[in-house]
Amino acid sequence: MNKDKNIPVGFSLEQGDLNRPSTGRPVIYANNGIISSGHYLTSMAGMKMLLSGGNAFDALVSSTIAAAVIEPIASYSLGAEAVYMLYDAKNDEIISLCGQGTLSLQATPSFFQNKGLENIPTGPGQNAPLSFTVPGVVKSSLSLLMQYGTKSVEEVFAPAIEYADKGIPNYEYMIERLNSGDSVKQFELFPPGGKEIFFDNDELPKPGTLLVQKALGKVLKMMVDAENNAIGHRNDRILAASKCFYEDELADLISNESKSVGGILQKEDLESYSEKYETPIDISFMGHKIHSHSTWTQGPVLLQALNILENFDLKSMGHNSSQYIHTIVEALKLALADREAFYGDPDFSTIPIDGLISKEYAKERSKMISMDKASPGLPDYGNPWAFSKSDGKVSAQPFYDKSLESDNQHEAGTTHISIIDRHGNMACSTPSGGAFNKSVFFSELGFALSTRSEMTNLVDGHPNVAAPGKRPRTSIINYIISKDDVPIMTVGCPGGDAQTQGNLQMILNTLLWGMNPQEASEAPRFSSDSAPNSFYPHTYLPGNLSMEDGFAEEVKSELTKLGHKITYAATCGMGATVVKRDPSSGVLSAGADPRRACYAIGY
Repeated sequence: MNKDKNIPVGFSLEQGDLNRPSTGRPVIYANNGIISSGHYLTSMAGMKMLLSGGNAFDALVSSTIAAAVIEPIASYSLGAEAVYMLYDAKNDEIISLCGQGTLSLQATPSFFQNKGLENIPTGPGQNAPLSFTVPGVVKSSLSLLMQYGTKSVEEVFAPAIEYADKGIPNYEYMIERLNSGDSVKQFELFPPGGKEIFFDNDELPKPGTLLVQKALGKVLKMMVDAENNAIGHRNDRILAASKCFYEDELADLISNESKSVGGILQKEDLESYSEKYETPIDISFMGHKIHSHSTWTQGPVLLQALNILENFDLKSMGHNSSQYIHTIVEALKLALADREAFYGDPDFSTIPIDGLISKEYAKERSKMISMDKASPGLPDYGNPWAFSKSDGKVSAQPFYDKSLESDNQHEAGTTHISIIDRHGNMACSTPSGGAFNKSVFFSELGFALSTRSEMTNLVDGHPNVAAPGKRPRTSIINYIISKDDVPIMTVGCPGGDAQTQGNLQMILNTLLWGMNPQEASEAPRFSSDSAPNSFYPHTYLPGNLSMEDGFAEEVKSELTKLGHKITYAATCGMGATVVKRDPSSGVLSAGADPRRACYAIGY
């Protein structure tokens, strides 16, 4: 019998189900391979590689390149960047791969200050070309293919080329993004922009109509041709494809297009760029290790926050209760204060990373959290040098205008892709950049260029000060989690500065609350705006707390009494993904965020 004891169970099951599922979408389970991404066609590109004998790294490269065709409005352009977290099962090695592009060799603070600028600007507006950043996604993806993949450039690029040449159906999420923000204004400032490609006679396209991107398809085919015309072994041919983009014909086209709009990017910037492989940094949390990129990203914010939260009994507070949210937000504020003071490219500055992620430092910082009152703005940064083996001091800090307004309904685009194959390899990427409203879309290339240089500042001596060839402190991040030294899951959550905060909540949802990958992604999220935004113009909203639908009014009322300024946000990070592998059975599982057109596929 069901809850109504007068109705037999058999009758209920004939008509429907006894209970509604806990999520709007099912968890996807598989044995041989699994992928989750920001769009079903992006996922299909990677799945084709797995089904044809490729590994997770082949699949990740294919999906990452395909996403530039499938999700250019929603997420990123080919002329942008990506970060990757990888697990190579054969060598039992976790790897951080940086595909974040670098600043132009002209990008000194004086270059911008001599133009009367206090920050590096982006669009909307005529100054967008001053923030052009070296595209990193192509070189890093091809390097990943060469070192860890098995297939050719032609094979992994094939889905993207087909999508570009034959077209993909326009979909609702993409059209909504076209209809919001300032993309059209930016197209008109630098005509023709993308109006002739993404619009139908200046009108928004209808869902289901075809989006054809011939210029982008041509660019991809030029790299395939370079591979096929090269002499030598597989690695030589892949290098030829990379050289086509960074040194030869495509490099000339990119630099000429940049020059035509007064852009800072030159051919020598492309020629000097190199991807970078690094050992991730990590902390322990609840019997697991959380592996992150270093301070050239905002990734360590999550590690710092988890260390701080270990000093509180979160479980007793209840999931998404007012005390639970308050404690997490206050811990994040402390970590974000340190992000602003100490994070930057460690190749250019001494960063006290050992101090920043030490348990002792976190315990000291945790004492600053009041359970009765929210910090009214960004707290003071700490002194991680006291817990570090390195010596240093705090630099001068940038000034941030508290009067600027923010649009919480139209987050900047990013996407995330995560894959596990039958060998136990794990590979995830978070590609981003080249947003239409911030950059310049070049119709001859079929893509826009990254403007990530905006994330640096012009303060002499600061670890994130602009410098030629330097990595900006990027917002894009992802993580691998291991238990007993065995990687068991990847986590990623696109969404600008909400990324660390969204990822933190998903990790807690999974490890602390025992949620499955779909539940962890679907649970309502929140995000503190009480720190200067990484993106120009660096909006700073002291005390502001963005919250999605799904939180009880009583919880929001209690948070307001604690001093949080509650603001509604349609999404606090979108496209979140948890992908897991059970080390005892080998069973794979994945979720897909319903906040956008995400889909998981397994076999």
